[in-house]
Amino acid sequence: MSSGGGRDSPQQMQPISTANSKEMLTRSGSITVTTTTTGSNEGIMTYRTRYITVAILFFVNLLNYMDRYTIAGVLVAVQDYYDVGDFASGLLQSSFVIGFSITAPAFGYAGDRYNRKWLMVGGIALWSLVTLAGSFVPANMFWLFVLLRAIVGVGEASYVTIAPTLISDLFVKEQRSLMLMIFYFAIPVGSGLGYIIGSKVAVLFHQWQWSLRVTPGLGVVCCLLIAIITRDPPRGMAEDGASHHSNSTVAEDIKSIAKNKTFVLSSLGNTCVTFVSGALAFFAPKFMLNAYRVSGNDVIHLDDVSLYMGIITTSAGFVGVALGTVVARHVKRVHLNGDALVCAVGILASSPFLYGALVLCEFNMIITWILVFIGETLLFMNWPLVADMLLYTVPATLRSTAEAVQLFVCHMLGDAASPFILGGLSEALGGASGDTETEFKGLQNSLFITLFISVLGGGFFLFSSLYLVKDKNAAEAATKGTAVRPIHTGSRPDHRQTLPLDDMVPLMEDDDDSDGHTDSQLVLLST
Repeated sequence: MSSGGGRDSPQQMQPISTANSKEMLTRSGSITVTTTTTGSNEGIMTYRTRYITVAILFFVNLLNYMDRYTIAGVLVAVQDYYDVGDFASGLLQSSFVIGFSITAPAFGYAGDRYNRKWLMVGGIALWSLVTLAGSFVPANMFWLFVLLRAIVGVGEASYVTIAPTLISDLFVKEQRSLMLMIFYFAIPVGSGLGYIIGSKVAVLFHQWQWSLRVTPGLGVVCCLLIAIITRDPPRGMAEDGASHHSNSTVAEDIKSIAKNKTFVLSSLGNTCVTFVSGALAFFAPKFMLNAYRVSGNDVIHLDDVSLYMGIITTSAGFVGVALGTVVARHVKRVHLNGDALVCAVGILASSPFLYGALVLCEFNMIITWILVFIGETLLFMNWPLVADMLLYTVPATLRSTAEAVQLFVCHMLGDAASPFILGGLSEALGGASGDTETEFKGLQNSLFITLFISVLGGGFFLFSSLYLVKDKNAAEAATKGTAVRPIHTGSRPDHRQTLPLDDMVPLMEDDDDSDGHTDSQLVLLST
C-alpha cells in the first residue's frame, strides 16, 4: 500500500511458506500485517486422523446414550428394589440431566480455552467410575443412587459439550453435515442398546444392577483411544479461521450468544424436542407394558417390551437422522433456511402419530408400534440439524460455550423436567394406586402433554428460520475475520492483536480448492 491509502499491487505482497500454514505479508507505511491461514491443514491433521477421530467420538456417544437409557430398560425392577413410584423414579433421570446441565456451561467455557482432548478423558473416566459405583448402592439408600446418577451427568457433560465442536473444527459445509449425521446416529443406536442390553443383562444375571456394569469398562477403552489417537485441532481450523479465544469473560460470551436470534429460538425448539423425547424414552417401556396388560396380555414381560422399544428406537433414529440430513440438503438448494424449516416440519408432523399411539395402544399393539416408529422418526430428524445450525451460526471461538448454554437450557427445561413433571402428574391421576388399569390411564393422560409441547417447538423452529441466513453470514465473517494475528510495528515484533472485521477485506478467495477448504488472505486497510 502507499501512504496515501491505495493498495499495493499483488507484486508487492511476499508469500512466506511454512510447514503448517500460509502467510501473506502486506506493508502499510511502518505497519506490517501477517495473516496466517491454515490452508489445507494436512500438516496439522490428516483426513485419516480426522475420520478416526469421528469414529472414536461416535463410539463414546454410543456409550453415553446406552448408559443414559439403561435405567429406563429396567425401570420396573429398580422401582421394586427401592420401593418407589413414578414420581421418585423420575428423579433418577431428572437428577442425571440436572447434574449434566448445571456443569455443561463450565465445560463449555473450558472447551473454548483449554485442551478439549483431556477434558473429555477426565469426564469419561468420571462417569464410568460413578456408573459402576451406582450398581452397588443398597436398597435403603435410594437418595445415594439419585446423587450418583447426578454425578454421572457431570461426567457426561464434559464430552457432550465438546465433541460436536471438535467435528466442526475438522470439517466444513456438507462434509461437516455428513460427519454430524454419523455422530448423531449414536443417539438412537445407544438408546436402543440401552433398553436392550440393560434389560437382557438383568435377566441373564438375575439382577438389574448388572445392567450398569457394562458401559464402565468400555468407557476406559474410550479414554485410552482419545488419549492416544485424538488430537485437539485449532479452533476454526477447517474454516481457516481464528484459533485463539479472546480474553473475554463468561458473561460477555453468553451476552454475545444471547444476541443470536437463531441460536436462542432453535435452542427453545430443541428444548421442546428433548422434553418430548425424554418423557417418551423414560416412561415408554413401562407404559407399553401396562398397555399389554390392559389389553389382556399377561404373558409378555418388561424385558420383551424393552427389546421392542430398543429395536424401534434404533431403527427410527437411523431413518430419522439420515432423512433429516438428506431432506434438509435438498431443501437448502431452494431455501437457505432449510434446516430450521425441516426441524419445524419434523416435530409438528410427529404429533398426530404419537397421539394415535397413545390412544390406540389398548386396542391394537401392532398399529401402535408402527405409529411409535413413524412419530419417533419424524422427531429424530431434528438431531443433526439443530447441531449443525449452532455450529454455522456461532463463531468458532464461542462454539463450546454455545453448546454448553444450549445443553443447559434444553436439558434443564426438557428431559430433566419431563420425567419429574409427568411422573408426578401420573401419580396424581392414579398412577400410584397399584391397579394396572388405573396406573395405565394416569400415565397415558400425563403423556398427552407432550403433544402440546411438540406444537410449541414447531413454532420456535419456524421463527428461527427468519433469522438463520443473517446469523450464518455473521458467524462466518466473525470466524474468518477476527483471528488473532501478529502485528509487526518494528519495536514490538511479537505483539499480538485481534483485528476488527471492519478493518479487513478479503484479498482472494477460492471456494473450490481441491482439499475442500477456503483460503483467504486479509489485509489491513490504510486509515
